[in-house]
Amino acid sequence: MVTEFIPLGFTDEPNLQMVLFFLFLAIYLFTMAGSLGLIVLIRIDSHFHTPMYFFLLHLSFTDLCYVSVIAPKMLVNFLVDHKSIFYTDRVVQLCLLTAFGTNECFILAVMAIDRYMAICYPLLYSVFMSQELCNCLIAGSYADGVVNAVLQTMCIFRLSYCRCNILKHFFCDIPKRLQLSCSESHLTESLSAFALGIVAVISISAIIISYLCILSAILKINSMEGKHKAFSTCASHLTSVALFYGTRTFTYVHPNNKSGQDTNMVLSVIYTLIIPMLNPLIYSLRNTEGKEAIRKVTTS
Repeated sequence: MVTEFIPLGFTDEPNLQMVLFFLFLAIYLFTMAGSLGLIVLIRIDSHFHTPMYFFLLHLSFTDLCYVSVIAPKMLVNFLVDHKSIFYTDRVVQLCLLTAFGTNECFILAVMAIDRYMAICYPLLYSVFMSQELCNCLIAGSYADGVVNAVLQTMCIFRLSYCRCNILKHFFCDIPKRLQLSCSESHLTESLSAFALGIVAVISISAIIISYLCILSAILKINSMEGKHKAFSTCASHLTSVALFYGTRTFTYVHPNNKSGQDTNMVLSVIYTLIIPMLNPLIYSLRNTEGKEAIRKVTTS
């Protein structure tokens, strides 16, 4: 019975490992600083006490938690000779990644609905998007993340590992765990895919329907200035959604050969480390209010 796993990571070359250590350390610290800075800015500036920034605060918090589940252990493995992760640690990592990943899916969907309400019903926006409703939507997102994490963890606990313990990755991912199992995994794989499919269908459908309604509303606006303002309201969110779902889609549709594994490793780095680092920049630098608030903070 396998009790620990050996993550191969990116390379066995010692010099290259140190280069990667400092690179990913810089990415992690930048992500921490950007996400925490955005959270603090939204909390202390009354101009940001709106539903849009309320959801952005929770997106930043989720990104911060997500990357913190992966980065510390990955950085430690760059520095030690014996790279290993115990079975229980892998289960905990899988549970947390699933919870925060699911939560981010639903937060992005909620943010799309928020933009739909702001553009299509501007006069009733403050009535519809009350603080009570915002709290319920965010609580639902976190609850869905916990439920999916429990389901995925229960599926994984049905598997046994008795042969290979070499993990060709740098963190605990569901497909990799299924590949290493020596027990019948067809039912577990089906249940896991079904749960993930429900999350994807609900969140993506909400985003697509919201933006179809937004597009219809924008096309009815006569002034170019009004259209530009509506598009700019959605630009940062659309960029974040495209990066989030695009990299994950390519990760799971790539073949499992050597070339496909290398590509998946790069894509995994993008959606687990790079995107959380970019999100604070996307939402602040593409937003006039965000740039103005940053300017005030840096010059005060």
